[in-house]
Amino acid sequence: MEDPSTRRPKDPSFRRSLALFRAFLHEQDDPDSCYSLLARDAVNQVEAYDGPVAGRTVVDVGGGSGHFTAEFRRRGAQAHLFEPDVRELGETPPDGTVVADGYLLPLYDGVADVTFSSNVLEHVADPQTFISELVRVTRPDGLIYVSFTNWLSPWGGHEWAPWHYLGAERARARYRRRTGRAAKHTLGENLFAVHIGPTLRQVRARDDVKVVSARSRYWPFLAETVVRAPGIREVATWNLLLILRRCPP
Repeated sequence: MEDPSTRRPKDPSFRRSLALFRAFLHEQDDPDSCYSLLARDAVNQVEAYDGPVAGRTVVDVGGGSGHFTAEFRRRGAQAHLFEPDVRELGETPPDGTVVADGYLLPLYDGVADVTFSSNVLEHVADPQTFISELVRVTRPDGLIYVSFTNWLSPWGGHEWAPWHYLGAERARARYRRRTGRAAKHTLGENLFAVHIGPTLRQVRARDDVKVVSARSRYWPFLAETVVRAPGIREVATWNLLLILRRCPP
């Protein structure tokens, strides 16, 4: 019988997007199932652009509790987790996890075949410096996977979405009234308003990377087309995925 964890739904497809959406609905009450599915999907995407990860060195920057690192290792990669916030690591982080800032990774230049960052960019104050560090530790012709939830996405406010459209402070206050606890994220402290248009222009202006793909990470059809529509993309993309390749020196 086929192992469900090895199935690779067509990307993009309604079936895949629906499975991810259902998992997101249970992020709070069943985070392991949610993030295990997301990790399998993300590594599928890496392999679609760069081939099998077995034997590759993968640097997972900001991978939280380690689900992505674990999935890379399950497929034979030498994966290493670098996470700045010990509170995100959970009770059993992957062996060898390093507490480190994504702005200044304790790594030599060009050590990674794949540098991976899932939903981190919206949590850093200086996205371009963060991307520069991802590029630095990636070998020439290596792959860089960067995804983030843009601010005007329906999920841009994270736990207080979609009320962020009415203002961050109003959305945070509503979250406290509804749940009885303070929101995890505060705009300007650990969540930042990152937009697709400026991010694309900044990345495309770089001479150290080539943009292989700029697409919606979860959208069920026309994943690259929606990103080409100014204005519309800021809402409809939901989550921007950048597949970059480091240029040779």
